[in-house]
Amino acid sequence: MKQIASFCINHDVLEPGMYVSRVDGDVITYDIRMVRPNCGVYLDNAALHTVEHLFATYVRNSPETEAIVYVGPMGCRTGFYFLTRDSLSRQGALDLVRSTMDFIAAYEGEIPGAQCSAECGNYLEHDLAGAREIGCKMARILENWRVEDMVYPK
Repeated sequence: MKQIASFCINHDVLEPGMYVSRVDGDVITYDIRMVRPNCGVYLDNAALHTVEHLFATYVRNSPETEAIVYVGPMGCRTGFYFLTRDSLSRQGALDLVRSTMDFIAAYEGEIPGAQCSAECGNYLEHDLAGAREIGCKMARILENWRVEDMVYPK
């Protein structure tokens, strides 16, 4: 089989940040990399799960809701994929992810979609404090990030 594009990225030089992973027609896939790959520190499952709930809820309730296709964690637990329609500019996507990380960093209250087993397939495994730490860290990383920085390093 042909190797897929995301496996061709040099993960040894990839730093936390936000990258354009691929463009398929009108869908842009962003790589929201939260930790350095293969360095022994990965996102905790419970915190990652909470980030997923908060991230998806926030962006799908934003004014950009029509442009949102998907938010989901990477299996390697180093970040998230964020898919949007190209009607949302790259600057708009960056601004939305920045405000999402600020939202997660400051969030207090019940975790959306995690109140009972009918809402979530693993509703007991969440960590709001851990999610807030991830949001805070990513907000700092993305603070000075620019559209020009969204290119994978060689």
